[in-house]
Amino acid sequence: MFAAVSDRLAAARRRLARLERRELRELRTWLERTDNLLHVSIVLCVPLLIAAVTWLSNTVEVVSFLLFPPLASGTYTLFADPRGEYASPGRFVGGMTLGALCGWVALVVAGAVYGEPPGTFAVRPGAAALGVFLAGLATWALNLEVPSAFSTALLVLLVGQTTLAYVVGVAVSSALVAGAFVVWRDRLYGQRSEFLYSTTGGDDRVLVPIRPDTTEATAAFAGRLAAAHDASKVVLLSVVDDAELDAAEAAIEDDGETVAEQVAAQSAVAPERLASRVQTITGAPCEVVVAAGDADDYRVALDAARETGCDLIVAPHESVGGTLTGYLRRLLAERIDVVVFRSATERTAWPRVLVAARGGSDNAHAMVDFAERLAGATGGISVCTCIDHDDQRRRAEHTLDRLVETVDGNVETRVAREPVESFLSRTAANYDLVVVGASTDRSAASRFVSRPTFERLGDLDSDVAIVHTD
Repeated sequence: MFAAVSDRLAAARRRLARLERRELRELRTWLERTDNLLHVSIVLCVPLLIAAVTWLSNTVEVVSFLLFPPLASGTYTLFADPRGEYASPGRFVGGMTLGALCGWVALVVAGAVYGEPPGTFAVRPGAAALGVFLAGLATWALNLEVPSAFSTALLVLLVGQTTLAYVVGVAVSSALVAGAFVVWRDRLYGQRSEFLYSTTGGDDRVLVPIRPDTTEATAAFAGRLAAAHDASKVVLLSVVDDAELDAAEAAIEDDGETVAEQVAAQSAVAPERLASRVQTITGAPCEVVVAAGDADDYRVALDAARETGCDLIVAPHESVGGTLTGYLRRLLAERIDVVVFRSATERTAWPRVLVAARGGSDNAHAMVDFAERLAGATGGISVCTCIDHDDQRRRAEHTLDRLVETVDGNVETRVAREPVESFLSRTAANYDLVVVGASTDRSAASRFVSRPTFERLGDLDSDVAIVHTD
């Protein structure tokens, strides 16, 4: 009885652990979209920063609570578009401080003109006009942020603070926010590819199944991807069919070797030569493993990937009537990163890469990451998306800008108003490789309504990589 209860509790714990892993994976996938990451950062960071300034306001009386609306608005502007025109800490602090200074000057002048101590009279229209005029003139001359400067210039008049301590308080408060923003942008947002996007930290070991269509170009492609990381390795998988073993059962053992060992040794001869060439071409360590089983059973490749510690499978393109074979379709449905490589040129280097992205998903980031590895420091990357109407252009440009923010190399973005297949057919000749998604992150209904891009492509004048990420 107690054993049965213990088994049920253990099974419940395993289910909960699976649910937690799935939820964490879904949360990470959701955060991989830059807009979602920015919204979460705004929700978490802005309240904490306003709380810190509130504490400062309660401690130092010259910092008025009335400063908070423009400060909160400016903080949102920084975090909402960290690479935008107004996301400059210097412009933010300078605009807030200069506005407060201009308002203070207007307040002093108004007191002298009206002959009354500042703070004892209602805000005069002339004082308000002078404060805004000075703020506009100063920010124009110094190219600072105008909205915040106008706000703080008017707030000084309302507070009636005639000492420069108020200006200093504004400078300190805005500098506190700007400092926190710089740390967040440089340490978290700017480095998000290293800890958020799954492919940039993985794919050190790449498995290449030896298939009838596996060529030196396919293995070299895997080697180029792996060579971008220090702990890289390419594993060539040669599968010995069960029928071969059965046919060799009558062979005589030599030097204590079993039949399986003899067949495995013979099956590794050609892959070993290929491994040597790939290592010479790409510099990535390359080894050969031999597995017994059905060569058309995708599970053999999955088992080999798991046993050799590979987190990416690069498989050669195979199709029947323009449709991927069952072997590839089943691989693309598994929870492991897979790239289906179609070689049209037998080249072994791809310095010019075109990435056709549909959005800002994890798969899109993986495609850009793979392109960056292949292009290297001297190559070039183009990331494109296709739209149906011009009113979609601004959003598409925004999505591409966010997508390529983490790329260090030479990269350009392109938005085309035409079907993706016609755009790629027209421009593929200008590139060595075209990278498209496998659409495995879309629902079955969505794929039925709009077939995946790779299924709509004809023969291109470049190599093609179809990317699926877990």
